[in-house]
Amino acid sequence: MIAGNKEVLIALLLRLKPSVGFISNLFTAIEAIKRNKLRSMLTSLGIVFGVASVISMLAIGRGAQQEILDQMKLLGANNIIITPIIEQDEGKVEEENNQKLNEKKKFSPGLTLQDCAAIEQTVPFISYASPEVVLETNAIREGLKRSTKLVGVDSNFFISSDYQLEKGSFFSSMHFERSLPVAVIGHSIKTKFFTREDPIGKQIKCGKLWLTVIGVMKERNISKQNIQHLGLRDYNFDIYSPVTTVLLRYKNRSLVTKRDVQNASRGNNSNNGDDDQQKKAINYHQIDRMVVSVQNTEQIRTIAEVISRMLQRRHNGIVDFSVTVPEELLKQEQRTKEIFNIVLGAIASISLIVGGIGIMNIMLASVMERTKEIGIRRAVGATRKDIIIQFLAEATTISVTGGFTGIILGFIISIVIEKTAGIITIITLMSVLVSFAISITIGIAFGFFPAKRAAQQDVIQSLRYE
Repeated sequence: MIAGNKEVLIALLLRLKPSVGFISNLFTAIEAIKRNKLRSMLTSLGIVFGVASVISMLAIGRGAQQEILDQMKLLGANNIIITPIIEQDEGKVEEENNQKLNEKKKFSPGLTLQDCAAIEQTVPFISYASPEVVLETNAIREGLKRSTKLVGVDSNFFISSDYQLEKGSFFSSMHFERSLPVAVIGHSIKTKFFTREDPIGKQIKCGKLWLTVIGVMKERNISKQNIQHLGLRDYNFDIYSPVTTVLLRYKNRSLVTKRDVQNASRGNNSNNGDDDQQKKAINYHQIDRMVVSVQNTEQIRTIAEVISRMLQRRHNGIVDFSVTVPEELLKQEQRTKEIFNIVLGAIASISLIVGGIGIMNIMLASVMERTKEIGIRRAVGATRKDIIIQFLAEATTISVTGGFTGIILGFIISIVIEKTAGIITIITLMSVLVSFAISITIGIAFGFFPAKRAAQQDVIQSLRYE
């Protein structure tokens, strides 16, 4: 009797004012959900897990995209990287004809500063070509010692890798012309050797020479994965010096020394094949890396081919170098990850569809259970539109509640994935809004058919329903 009076009151409110009718329909939907809390909760689970899956998958995809962008910053967006190959490759002729073993081998000077200058002067659309010489050595100061890398660079090196100074200055033309013993140190070198003092103007022994510190680099956060995957160094532990200083005062592999002659003589007198292999693996390249910056990204592949042919001619047909376009490799990796993320997103979206089907199923069952209630409301003046709004509000409320819960669960899953799997996850406002909008759309789309079916029921038959 009380329930019947309540339906009569709601119907009368519907006749008074449309806004009051909408609110009453919403309250009726909420009360129906409260009466079946367990069923409503189980119904919303599909939406909860679907929204959580979409948010976490989008977070993984965004993290992968950011990782690619970080890698491109480390390697340079328009750069071509040229590295030496220690073991010589005589080209296709030797591979095709094994008889070439007895012929006299051609001579290659290896990668040199002259190659760098020739590329910069000859190849069009080049901003600069930056050489690098890397030597393994030890840094010593006030009883502290640490293994490090002494890197000989030119003035373009800091531009190509987007380095920033914490204090001090980069190298000037005078430093290169006079081959002065100066250094720009990485942030970790400063932290270890200059804990309580300003390193600018101080000296640090690098190998056999004392170098005067003129600059300190800002700390660069490079993950271990990027170091291994991209073949990078931990730049924070590097000590940088002018390339002319390193070649003149430390080691220049393009010069033949007395020790090299003695080693070659011992190698010729030895009949051991292993010695021949060791002699073949001697690094004769003057520089260890060359970064060529291209003005236009669209021309990068063509310029890389031109550089490869040019170096092959300068090295007498010997392919003892490798030309790499990191942007193409990273873009290919990005495309692969995008396809993978699309697949994961599609799988996650299935959960939302299943959740929507669950809402439709429960709402159809609810219509059957509340047939008499619908008949009473229609008898006292409720329109078909009111019935549709009531059931749509009920389905949407379940969906929205599941959406909110799914967003919270998505945040938790993303954090757990980042902490346990070491995968970068980035949750954006757009991903949250999209997931929430999808949950609302699912509630409306899958709740409309049961609501329409409830509104189309015959009033007399509904009142007789037991």
